Amino acid sequence: MWGKLKKICIKKSSESEGKDRIALLIDGPNMLRKEFNIDLDKIREVLSKFGKIVIGRVYLNQYASDKLIEAVANQGFEPRVTAGDVDVEMAVEGTELIFNKNIDTIAYMTRDADFLPAMRKAKEHGKKIIVIGAEPGFSLAIQNIADHVIKIEDDFTFDREKVVKKKEKRLSNEEDNLEEKKKVEKEDDEIKTDNEDSKGIIDKILKNTKK
Repeated sequence: MWGKLKKICIKKSSESEGKDRIALLIDGPNMLRKEFNIDLDKIREVLSKFGKIVIGRVYLNQYASDKLIEAVANQGFEPRVTAGDVDVEMAVEGTELIFNKNIDTIAYMTRDADFLPAMRKAKEHGKKIIVIGAEPGFSLAIQNIADHVIKIEDDFTFDREKVVKKKEKRLSNEEDNLEEKKKVEKEDDEIKTDNEDSKGIIDKILKNTKK
């Protein structure tokens, strides 16, 4: 899921960063799109600045491919597939989380202003709100109500660079090992040849001695 490189910009701050218990709700149809090429591992890494994700759900519609559902699960998130309106289910569950005493912050990964009422209600009950989104169409209303705004913009460095570098290093090591192996084999051949030559000379000397 690699493509155009992006960067993440974080707006607003809090004294309690790094300690919150976070529920992350991801609007799949809105955000998991080819033009954004979002790496969920990178999102998890960025949110670690604010605290620990204790609930991570990705909401998908009935048209989500098995490959996407599997990828979401493999990255440690809970795929929630619905035949109805994804926004409605996500908003309802976001509202339910307001009364979860084990959650300090609700993070919405969306661009959609439809979640504004749920966010407003969460803040009324003392929950902090993080909004993660991207342009175009990133609602200013939900950005303004959030305690933190994480905006995905151009030239965000994905973990792919680490993967590529790791692969290049491995290939380089393999090439070095291959060269070393060839060098050792060459030295072995030279030693073998020297031994054969020495044996030939010794045999010749012994033969002459017997005469």
